[in-house]
This record gives sequence, C-alpha cells and structure tokens, in this order.
Amino acid sequence: MRRDSSPLDKLLENPRVWRGHNRAHATAGLASGYEALDRHLPGGGWPQCSLTEILVEHYGIGELRLLMPALAHLSAEDSGSDYAEPGWIAWVAPPFQPYPPALQQWGINLSRILIVRPKDDSETLWSAEQALSSGTCAAVLLWPDVLDDQAGRRLQLAAEKGSSWAIAFRPPAARAEPSAAALRIELQASGEGTRLSILKSRGGRPAVLHDVV
Repeated sequence: MRRDSSPLDKLLENPRVWRGHNRAHATAGLASGYEALDRHLPGGGWPQCSLTEILVEHYGIGELRLLMPALAHLSAEDSGSDYAEPGWIAWVAPPFQPYPPALQQWGINLSRILIVRPKDDSETLWSAEQALSSGTCAAVLLWPDVLDDQAGRRLQLAAEKGSSWAIAFRPPAARAEPSAAALRIELQASGEGTRLSILKSRGGRPAVLHDVV
C-alpha cells in the first residue's frame, strides 16, 4: 500500500519551490547568443517565465546588445512557440526611442514590437504586469523608477502566469535591495571593456565575466 504524501513531500512537489544545488533538473534556458554567459547560467541560457534584473550605471554600455540574440529568436516566425505567431516584445517606459534599423540588423521582427509609454511609475509597473500575465508577450522590457520587493514579486508571478520573460533595468544602487528576480546581473564599463557580474542566479552561482558583449 502506498503511504500518503507527507506535508513536506507535497510542499516539495510545488514547482515554485526551489531546491538548492538541484542543477540537474534546471529548466532549459533561452540561449543568450553568448557562449561564455550561457556556461554560467543554469539551463544554459536566460531563465524563462521569470524576472531578470540588469543593473546599469548609465544606458548604452551594451545592456540591449546583450539581449538582442534572444529577443530576435523570440520574435521570429519559427521561434518554436506553441502560438500561431510569435509573441510580442513589449518595451515599457524606455528612456529612449528604439531605433528600428538597429533592431532589424539584429534580426528583430519589428511587427512584433510594442512600445508602451505610461504616465508615471505606477502605470509602468501595472502595464508590465498586465503584459506579462496576458499570455501574448514573449518578453517584456521595463525601466521602472522604483522596483521594491513586493513589486518584483508581482512581476515574477505575472511572468510565470503568462509564460513570459521579464527584464527590468535598474541602477547599481538596487544591488543593496532584496530581489525576487531569478537572475540579477550588473554591467560596468571601463577602459578595459565591459564587465558582467552575475550577482544572483537561481540554481547557479555568482560569477564575473569580461567582454561578453
């Protein structure tokens, strides 16, 4: 006779519970297009259906270039998704105007790009949460003024619900704050090139990489 599952067994069966050092069962990641980075990410790529935070002191040091190969794949007609057409790539409150020719050079399908310009930061977080949970967005990029732990958890849950990938760009000062993100990285530019630091990686370890992008 099979004994009933204990409360602990039932808890461990919950997909939201992460077991330390359980890399063998890590969900397959979305290839970043940068082999050196993928080697340090559990699943061999960006964590899907979750929140990624990218900390940058100022924009334009390679933070978008880092994402382009993966976003190009997600926007492609043959991305391998279960949908009849590729999902939307939503940009929520970008501090600049995305440049279509540059996106096309990276292979981004411009017909799948959405630009959302909310009136304030509360609308930025609300818009991102709605887009993530809709089930129609493959990825949602957002530039919030503030992202506290509670808001981060809401974005994480919305990404899980909609099977979407959330990418939040934040300042380096956020490093001292708690984060619900599955992955948190920091980019720093210097005369020697760009340094990428993996600060937090669910199922992985911190690492420092140089000149990835």
